[in-house]
Amino acid sequence: MDLQIPYSNASHRIKLNVGGKLFETTISTLQSGGPDSLLAALSIHPSPDPIFIDRDPEIFSVLLSLLRSDRIPSTAHRFSKQELADEALYYGIESQLRSAMSPPPLSGIDASLVSTIHPASDGVASSFTAAAGDGSVWIAHGGQLSAYDWNLSHSCTIRTHVDEITSMSRVSPNIAAIGSNSAAGLHFYDFCSTRHLGSTHWTDPTDPRIYKARVTSIADSPDYVFSSFECQHRENCILSIDKSTLQVVSEIARQPGSSAKNMATGKLSWLPDTGVIIGTGVSGGAFGYSGYIRIWDPRAGGSVVWETNEPGSGRSSRFGDSFADVDVDMENSIIFKICSKSGDLAMADLRNLGDDPWVYMRDKDPSLRFSGGAMEYVIHCYKGQVFVGREGSLEVWSKVAERENGGEREELVGEELYRRNFVDKMEDSERGIIRKIEGGGNRLFVSRENVEGVEIWESSCFSGAISVL
Repeated sequence: MDLQIPYSNASHRIKLNVGGKLFETTISTLQSGGPDSLLAALSIHPSPDPIFIDRDPEIFSVLLSLLRSDRIPSTAHRFSKQELADEALYYGIESQLRSAMSPPPLSGIDASLVSTIHPASDGVASSFTAAAGDGSVWIAHGGQLSAYDWNLSHSCTIRTHVDEITSMSRVSPNIAAIGSNSAAGLHFYDFCSTRHLGSTHWTDPTDPRIYKARVTSIADSPDYVFSSFECQHRENCILSIDKSTLQVVSEIARQPGSSAKNMATGKLSWLPDTGVIIGTGVSGGAFGYSGYIRIWDPRAGGSVVWETNEPGSGRSSRFGDSFADVDVDMENSIIFKICSKSGDLAMADLRNLGDDPWVYMRDKDPSLRFSGGAMEYVIHCYKGQVFVGREGSLEVWSKVAERENGGEREELVGEELYRRNFVDKMEDSERGIIRKIEGGGNRLFVSRENVEGVEIWESSCFSGAISVL
């Protein structure tokens, strides 16, 4: 419905009686809610008599102020986010409320812990996945899946048939793919119908050892889900699965898993610009860390495009200082790794990989330099920033403003291109070892070892748009 109201009538006043309280505003204000909103429909034929709406007048006052100024008034503090969202949905202005309530653009330097999501039962998160678009999050806890919407209100919980979910990916707006260390197969659940859609297993009729294979990592493209499977006798592979049928399309990178360079892939990423998938496997023990980074092209029969093994020869592994974790900056086509011994952060341009593509970043501020030592590391790239968890502390490497050089922009990879800052305070780092970091919308989500809930980190309202909630 596209309402066409003459400009001369846009400033005409209209009266509303909401729950017994009279309001007077202009047609243009009601129209600012969008042509499909209830308020716009009420303004088509204005009447001299107040139009009655049987809703809460106090919340309507907040929403009317939002339409007038594109801001949420301070009186909104009297209501929960869910109350405001429910009323906005009734009036058809949820998008305006969502825009006003959204946190400012995520800047790690200005980010702070604003809240923690606590699932109702079995509150320790075994995995979670966030939506890049609206900042909603799905949390796996105690064999259950709980969904929290754009304003972090609980929308539903699904009881799955597995005891512990260790791998999880959002493969469509409503469908989650999950894997478990305790149960075989990749399983799909629909949050709309709250039901199990089906499962996919790795099978091989010619090899009886291939049974009860468990999922170690998941990634997806618009048409396919890529999942790494591992059998009990260590044989592993990556399966390409059609999203529409949940059937296996191809088997990629099958290997025996008898050594560190053949272990099951622990983290998978699909690169939309090139269509390749990047997988990493890392293991740690008494003699340190070892592992691999490997790139496959599913369109070429799963052939290996590039790989590196650490520890290895040459400078790529910093003389035995192999990586503890790896992540990919999709937007800038850069892969980052953090070294297990020195704690150094290194980067490599995915468009120019060779035998030794790594550039180790330098920290100009001596007080911020990491002295090295055995630690638990987690790394996550989001919105052009690199977030690093060192034990319980959280830091961010932000890109220094790019400079023009003779009319051309300087190269994306350089040792001084990123600058390091701490995100958390001392009391934040004492809450427990960081196990997972993931960005969604303008939020950063963090979970810690054996600590209930998922932390929500947002930037200060003074660093971007103003939010009063």
